[in-house]
Amino acid sequence: MLTLYYCPGLCSLASHITIEETGATYAEKVVNVMKGEHMAPDYLKVNPRHKVPALDIDGMILLENAAIMAYLAKKFPAAKLKPEGELDEARWTSIMTWLADTLHPSFTRIFRSDKFASDPAAQAAIKESGKKEAWDNLSEIDGMLSKGPWMMGAQFTTCDPYAMVFYCWGMRAELPLKDLKNYTAWKDRMLQRPAVKKILTAEQNPLAKAA
Repeated sequence: MLTLYYCPGLCSLASHITIEETGATYAEKVVNVMKGEHMAPDYLKVNPRHKVPALDIDGMILLENAAIMAYLAKKFPAAKLKPEGELDEARWTSIMTWLADTLHPSFTRIFRSDKFASDPAAQAAIKESGKKEAWDNLSEIDGMLSKGPWMMGAQFTTCDPYAMVFYCWGMRAELPLKDLKNYTAWKDRMLQRPAVKKILTAEQNPLAKAA
């Protein structure tokens, strides 16, 4: 049995869309981070890092979006959520790693500048530098999407649900996403996918109204 722990509005959206795309039967458990539920003793037994997502696989816990999505892509090959071939699979891993290790932290500086400094002036500077880096990275995604309908070209992969997180966060940060024509057109294609529509609606994501 698969059980996904997630919180609406956070990066766990990527794993939530991915598991829905597999067509697998799974249970869902909301961990409301805004209410501090990620620090509750019961959840800390699931994930001592007090973060989401977490995937319970018959009692074994798997953490981190990139690992969870890679597992799901390999566990359910019929969904075709990862490319075949050594080089294409390496490229897939590279993009997933970049999204997790480079793009995500830039948004952390925007939304959680208090984690890096206590001084309000320093926080403002951190937030602005985060916005610049996030914009540069989102612009790189826009360039990737000039080569095909999906992040890796012709094939929809786990990179696409992950990139959806950052489109949503770019909206929240009030970045001029409409200037990124390829990324915005991709967002419209994503909203036509049944799994994406279902999960955005379930998480009450603002984009659900456009789906």
